[in-house]
Amino acid sequence: MPPDGSLVFSDRPGAVGNPPQHYGNPLGEQKALRAGDAVVDLSDRAVITITGPDRMTWLDSLTSQAISHLAPGESAETLLLDPTGRLEHAMRVVDDGSTLWLLVDGAEGPALAAWLDRMRFMLRVTVSDVTSEYATVGTLAAPDLPAVVTWVDPWEAGPGHTYAESRPAEPWSYREVLVPRSFSWDGPVAGTLALEALRIAAWRPRLTDADEKTIPHELDWLRSAVHLNKGCYRGQETVAKVHNLGHPPRRLVLLHLDGTVPAPGADVLRGEDVVGRVTSAGLHWDLGPIALAVIKRNVDPTIDLVVTTDDGPIAAAQEIIVPTDAGAEANIPRLPRLGTVTR
Repeated sequence: MPPDGSLVFSDRPGAVGNPPQHYGNPLGEQKALRAGDAVVDLSDRAVITITGPDRMTWLDSLTSQAISHLAPGESAETLLLDPTGRLEHAMRVVDDGSTLWLLVDGAEGPALAAWLDRMRFMLRVTVSDVTSEYATVGTLAAPDLPAVVTWVDPWEAGPGHTYAESRPAEPWSYREVLVPRSFSWDGPVAGTLALEALRIAAWRPRLTDADEKTIPHELDWLRSAVHLNKGCYRGQETVAKVHNLGHPPRRLVLLHLDGTVPAPGADVLRGEDVVGRVTSAGLHWDLGPIALAVIKRNVDPTIDLVVTTDDGPIAAAQEIIVPTDAGAEANIPRLPRLGTVTR
């Protein structure tokens, strides 16, 4: 949190970290958050505004989601890809009728704001980093907060294309409320560990689940952040080719762990071979130790894997999120090779 902020979450009894990871009872905090009673301090996240009459058509032309006709108060999610379709930034987007608000992870804020500012050219837009003025609060309900704007996560409704053939057991009615940094809260609170565990159980990706090679298909992120029929944007060719003709080289899985919670980045093994890595992990109030991991697409989804931890290897059972046959939606039959006799 910037030094001029006035949020008081970290002053609560038992608070560990700033923003607090927990207040002494992470599992109890999960239940309160899940029930819609508690809020989470996310004041380390960044806030960027875009004003001007060209703001929505301009951002639409640069990123993966169709947002040019976003109605006031309507929420969306969009990704900034590099020219080869790999993930660079993720933005949670809501427009209030005059200002387009981008809620992003804190480490992304300065670089994203600078890049957007360079891309204005002659268009009527102004980009501002307003992180020092506004803070983000996470919740799974709609508590009475002095909201500047509220972003409602489109993940549950899944307006885009999903590869997942089932739905997670954990419900996900998440939203982020933007409040002035002078805001204080005396109601129930939960730490970031509680939010993270619920997010993992809901199969909900964040940019922390990506690396320098990640394309959206691998995380099933076409579901909420990619529009497959909009105009051209950077990285669109890769998105279209993989979705229609190919398969993503890796796939996201939920791992049910028989032991301790591994650190993000831990190796995922099939026998002695490294086939992936843990991207997020947590202790869920009902499921126990769980993790999201990105593994090679061709790993047999029926076999148990092994995850490395500081306490030694632990068994990990796969729950499929992105299936092995994801992609190739165009279903174009292969042409026979020259010289092949067909009957």
